Amino acid sequence: MSRRPGGELATRPLHFIWIADCSGSMKTDGKIQALNVAIREAIPHMQKVALENPNAQVLVRALKFSTGAQWHVSQPTPVEVFRWEDLQADGVTDMGKALEMVTAQLKIPPMTDRALPPVLVLISDGQPTDSFEKGLRALLDEPWGKKAVRIAIAIGSDADYDVLQQFIAHPEIKPLQANNPESLVNYIKWVSTAVLKSASSPASQATGAVAASNVPVPQAPTAAAVGESGPMAADDVW
Repeated sequence: MSRRPGGELATRPLHFIWIADCSGSMKTDGKIQALNVAIREAIPHMQKVALENPNAQVLVRALKFSTGAQWHVSQPTPVEVFRWEDLQADGVTDMGKALEMVTAQLKIPPMTDRALPPVLVLISDGQPTDSFEKGLRALLDEPWGKKAVRIAIAIGSDADYDVLQQFIAHPEIKPLQANNPESLVNYIKWVSTAVLKSASSPASQATGAVAASNVPVPQAPTAAAVGESGPMAADDVW
């Protein structure tokens, strides 16, 4: 673990958790491959953001869900040594189970009361096949779950936009719609840099942002900024 100015006690842990849909539909049109590439390419950007803020220790995990859910990276891993192993797709979409498993990790313990609000990034291309409402209720009933910065990325037009909006639970923050690999890469990069930077910095440093709980969330890139011309763009592949 790297040494930081002021020593390790000067840092506050910031847990960043990818929650990835690995259901069978993610096999189609190269979606799962695009997600693997997007997250792998984002890691150096995450590391750079973390290095620029010595007051936060960014700890990364990943949870995958299909038929059931399981940790893909189970230990909170310092971002400077985080490595990505490719996800595989198969099965159904047990999103509720995934949220229950994340909730268990946001209790105190294992969380500490001196942590920064965690960042939860839910990525899905379909509709839940289990009790999503039960999992979401458990998450939002947990103090750290309610305080978390919750971002959702919809992959393709078949994703359940309403479910993703319920996960975000904030009227001014909308799910991001990725209709091709390029837009997915750019949205993943935005979450890994702008959102992470805002979550790891004092709120007073953020400008032009929407407050999610006690953390400002910067304005998301528009579809045009990530290579799309609208929801029915001609180059859509998903």
